[in-house]
Amino acid sequence: MGLSGNLRTMDLPDILQWISSGRKTGTLHLERRSVQKRIFFQGGVIHTSWSNDPRESLGQFLIRERCVTEEQLFRALLKQETEGQLLGSILIAEGILSEEDLRRSLQSKAEETIYDLFLWPEGKFEFKDGEVPANVTVFIDVDVTGVIMEGVRRVDEWQRIKDVLPSMSVTFKVIIGHPLPDDPVEREALRMASLDKSLAEISMELRRSEFDTACAMFELHQRGLVQVDKVGREAAAAADLVGTIKDLLSVANQRLTERRYDAALRAYEEVLSIDRLNQHAKKGLIAVVDSRGKDRALRTVPLDKVPVMLMDMVTLTRQNIDPQEGFVLSRVNGEWDVRSILKLCPMSEEDALLIFARLLERKVIRLN
Repeated sequence: MGLSGNLRTMDLPDILQWISSGRKTGTLHLERRSVQKRIFFQGGVIHTSWSNDPRESLGQFLIRERCVTEEQLFRALLKQETEGQLLGSILIAEGILSEEDLRRSLQSKAEETIYDLFLWPEGKFEFKDGEVPANVTVFIDVDVTGVIMEGVRRVDEWQRIKDVLPSMSVTFKVIIGHPLPDDPVEREALRMASLDKSLAEISMELRRSEFDTACAMFELHQRGLVQVDKVGREAAAAADLVGTIKDLLSVANQRLTERRYDAALRAYEEVLSIDRLNQHAKKGLIAVVDSRGKDRALRTVPLDKVPVMLMDMVTLTRQNIDPQEGFVLSRVNGEWDVRSILKLCPMSEEDALLIFARLLERKVIRLN
């Protein structure tokens, strides 16, 4: 049996207790603004989780806990795209991560994903009975009762914090003259507060939940290291940074498709100004550079020019010529122009022109 509604009318503890007491297997879907989450249960026990909030991705948890570096994560994500393997499996296979490290991070990720839900004032939910995730190889077993107790504690703490920090759009004034905190998270939070970043932006930068970030800033406030500078109303962009990032990425990808590279670059960089570890924006920047390079290469190959070989056959055999380059070279006879050869190539015109550009750069051919 399924269950659906809104968190305004049915509390999260009641939903979790219903799933747990019924020993249900399935997926709890939750959505608020642009944030989507899924909690997977097996026999009423939390089995794994998913969230589109970048602060709750597995990769960011691993970076936060210093299990992987940003470079290691980026390489693994690129490999994941080309090979279709799970991120955790790639990191384990490469010896970067142990299975126990992965399991511990998955559990921490699942717990934080749920704890954050306790602070949602509203949001749609639906439990889909029997729905289980595909291609998950490492599961966790987290009892619902402990999660509910911690979630309720956080709600009480959140109310105390909100008396001082009433919205995520709050900015801070750093009080000069105090020694820096020993805690590295507090030091980084203090640095970002000095840059006039809002509580929501600090949360995104720290890769920590709004609750954890608010706790850190509340503690700094209590010790007199910061004061609340501006409160203001909760701006839409501050309230929904996940949606802002999603919209910017959509714009950037569209501009890249249109070959408006400067506009795409600005949009990707704006994403990184909000979320400096965003892997989609990082890959987008690489795509912009690659596409610009391709465009420049294509402009070096006029269609009406005739390619002529610069190497004899003996020299050519010593070159590292791939099959597609070999096909193009087999059509170079000193008479046909580039346009004519393109008509004979069993590949896209762009790919064939890039081959011509590479052959020109390597001085295998010239254009007359």
